[in-house]
Amino acid sequence: MGFIDEIKARAKADVKTIVLPETEDERTYKAAETVLKEGIANLILVGSKEEIEKNKGTYDISGAEIVDPATNDKTEAYIAKLVELRQKKGMTEEQARELLLTNYLYYGVMMVKMGDADGMVSGACHSTADTLRPSLQILKTKPGTKLVSAFFLMVVPDCDMGDNGTFIFGDSGLEQNPDPEKLANIAISSAESFRTLTGHEPIVGMLSHSTKGSAKHADVDKVVEATRIAHELAPDLKLDGELQLDAAIVPSVGASKAPGSEVAGHANVLIFPDLDAGNIGYKLVQRLAKAEAYGPLTQGIAAPVNDLSRGCSAEDIVGVVAITSVQAQAQ
Repeated sequence: MGFIDEIKARAKADVKTIVLPETEDERTYKAAETVLKEGIANLILVGSKEEIEKNKGTYDISGAEIVDPATNDKTEAYIAKLVELRQKKGMTEEQARELLLTNYLYYGVMMVKMGDADGMVSGACHSTADTLRPSLQILKTKPGTKLVSAFFLMVVPDCDMGDNGTFIFGDSGLEQNPDPEKLANIAISSAESFRTLTGHEPIVGMLSHSTKGSAKHADVDKVVEATRIAHELAPDLKLDGELQLDAAIVPSVGASKAPGSEVAGHANVLIFPDLDAGNIGYKLVQRLAKAEAYGPLTQGIAAPVNDLSRGCSAEDIVGVVAITSVQAQAQ
């Protein structure tokens, strides 16, 4: 089986309930039909039955639960909980009611918060900020995690590098320019995500334009310091840096540029120094290598809420629903 097929099989083994709030988008319905047909997850679609009936076209979503915020008998409890969570920020009952009745992303996150769903997938027609804002305000960070970050799960065809062509790229979707401490925590979270999703040992390469002092610059110093902090926080983790990309994933180059490193040439988790590098890197691999790119997936939130690229396909949504289900199993 291919990697995403393995993820789907794991999702089917312990079926979770995932919210899809973007019921204005055709791709949601196409993906929902596939998810339900294959038994990957139970689905909740947020919206009125009238608007969903109008928007779904010919797709069969008869197995999904439709939840209309205006008529759902749990809405009042959601409003009360949102006021409780946000009262220090001045949230009133009237504001909470308007937000939950008009913003389906907030409503979906409240369903996760209240235990009526296990996770949410959004972002096909909303920005990353729109998807993550309610998650950070309502769900907050996972215990023991210092920050929320994002990664892409990359599956590269006909590739013998990484974990048989499977990599995690982090942070490629959220943290703009992390300082060394943040970069170290991104590395540790990404390693945990790799282990959760693949079941295999993470091998973490801290990427730079320099390998082991071959260049001198403040940007290199940041990665060196992040590597030191990560080693202190997770001494048993296979992690090394700073490494150029080829030194991180090509065995012969790793042996030449970083002899003695147990990571060089074998990395399957690639940590980029900033969002520019991470975002450009994943898009290059996706387009030039025709890789499957799932994400940006989030890590560090108290429950799994995952973002989608606005250029995603329905098949991408299906994959992210399966991944979100596996993350929920690990909660």
